[in-house]
Amino acid sequence: MQAIAEWPTWLALLGCYTSWVLLGYLFYPVHPLLALVCMAVTVAFHSSLQHEAIHGHPTPSALFNEVLVGLPLGLAYPYRRYRTSHLQHHHDDALTDPHQDPESYYWDRANWVHLGFFWRFLLTLNNTVLGRLLLGPLVGSIRFFWQDLALIRAGNRTVRRAWVIHALSILLVAAIVTYGFHIPFWLYAVGPAYAGNALIALRSYCEHRWHEAPDGRTIIVEKSFLSFLFLYNNLHVVHHALPGEPWFRMPSLYRQNREQWQIQNRGYVYRGYHKIIWQYLLRSKEPLLHPAYSPQPAREQS
Repeated sequence: MQAIAEWPTWLALLGCYTSWVLLGYLFYPVHPLLALVCMAVTVAFHSSLQHEAIHGHPTPSALFNEVLVGLPLGLAYPYRRYRTSHLQHHHDDALTDPHQDPESYYWDRANWVHLGFFWRFLLTLNNTVLGRLLLGPLVGSIRFFWQDLALIRAGNRTVRRAWVIHALSILLVAAIVTYGFHIPFWLYAVGPAYAGNALIALRSYCEHRWHEAPDGRTIIVEKSFLSFLFLYNNLHVVHHALPGEPWFRMPSLYRQNREQWQIQNRGYVYRGYHKIIWQYLLRSKEPLLHPAYSPQPAREQS
């Protein structure tokens, strides 16, 4: 029954892979630049589908969902590791905690002061919208890789297996891109793959903030033309409250109780991503130091 009810997700999967193949195989030889731009959008959409698969869509089978979306079109992250870290992120009582939330961009003072000037400068730039778009995929993947490398060195076989699968999957993507689409793999990596991850970085830029109440830590972005690309994850507080609900139900769930959702998340609402870009293009939304760990965050920002 779930397979039938999930027909929008199946259709989205079919559209995603069909678009990726047609753009690479047919459109790239004719209009290469436009094809690469459109492929970046497809990569971002595929990332949104991976997020849905983690939460049990379109099937309740974690293994089958991995087969459906595990091919790393965006190259950066092993799907299995993304699944593990994202499910840990959904412990809402620990949202934004730099030690317990794998998707937190906050730091505690003790770790921050031990970073070198270069990393502190880079992370400060990454805390603006422009920096997140330009640097976010690189900074995020480097941090993710080094954290997992430490686990592999400590003997974690599960993490090592995830990266082996990821490496083999990248080889498959590289073969398709190079020999099927005749796109240089380096161009695909620095073009569609990086830009697609940058689009997802825009979505995640404001997704969470520190607030004493866990419900007040998760954003609502209304009326965005990017909503479908993000599979309505812009209504993020609804997703965190009801993580088992499929993406196509998010808009109706939000509309039914719009005022209540905004009360629940303590008014952490933006009317669109254009508001976020305009407000934070060149400045940080908030300090990088987590208030619960850093009594004087503003002094350590620069």
